[in-house]
Amino acid sequence: MPDIFQFGFMVRALIVGGLVGVVCPILGTFLVLRRLSLIAETLSHVALLGAAIGLLLHQSPLLVALPVSAAAALVLEWLRSSQRLSGDASLALVLYSALAVAVIVLSLGGGLGAGVLGYLFGNIVTATSVDVWAIAVLSVGALLLVGLLYTELVQSTFDPVLARVSGVPVGRVNLVLALLTGLTVTLSMRVVGALLVGALIVFPTLAALQAGRGFRLTLVVGAFLGALSVLVGLTLSYYQDIAPGGAIVLTAVVILAAAALARRGVGAMRARTAAAARSNPSAPSAGGGALSGGG
Repeated sequence: MPDIFQFGFMVRALIVGGLVGVVCPILGTFLVLRRLSLIAETLSHVALLGAAIGLLLHQSPLLVALPVSAAAALVLEWLRSSQRLSGDASLALVLYSALAVAVIVLSLGGGLGAGVLGYLFGNIVTATSVDVWAIAVLSVGALLLVGLLYTELVQSTFDPVLARVSGVPVGRVNLVLALLTGLTVTLSMRVVGALLVGALIVFPTLAALQAGRGFRLTLVVGAFLGALSVLVGLTLSYYQDIAPGGAIVLTAVVILAAAALARRGVGAMRARTAAAARSNPSAPSAGGGALSGGG
């Protein structure tokens, strides 16, 4: 057995990372296609505020950050849907307000800086059994909700006007997606940190979209690539003694670059094949004649 599995903290890190790596790209697919990629960045800073409040009150930072980020996600969706502010303006309002309050909380707490740094940059190897169970329950719940609302989510993502006319409760579906995003961002903060959590949501999704083989396949491929990024990143972190969050995100970047190059290579090959077919139009008919003659 590899020695990475002989330590309880690494086993817990791999379980937590694998769960988060699956959930993030699934929600990220809906967010990227809705052009809401930066919502993860905003909510991660709100979750950081929740963690700071938890440390100040001597409570579990994760349990405090969950309702704080969920409330912020609902506020963002309300601002966006009511069109009181443009999308980027509402994100900026919530992001900088959360940062301002976080700075005040840190100044009140005095020695909270060291604890907050673990959530800012990620500290997955310190995950406890309670963290594992909490993240497992919330991850399974998020996947179940996506499965139950799959049709409504897809319809409201690609054509919200037609979905609303068809009877889809677009507003409530968007609220559920916003809520799930807030919860997922908070969970992911434990893995890669608030500074990099958006990358884990967006990069595997972008890599999966390179395949261009249908929405369901994009979800499956994105979940696989997200989990792969986390597992490979954690392994590199363990054996090379580097920061887990950075290793995970850089792994996702490499996978995205490889997927983009593979798509470009496939496109070039198809172009050459099409050009060869145009230059030799008799080739297909000749092949067909040989087959018919053989029959």
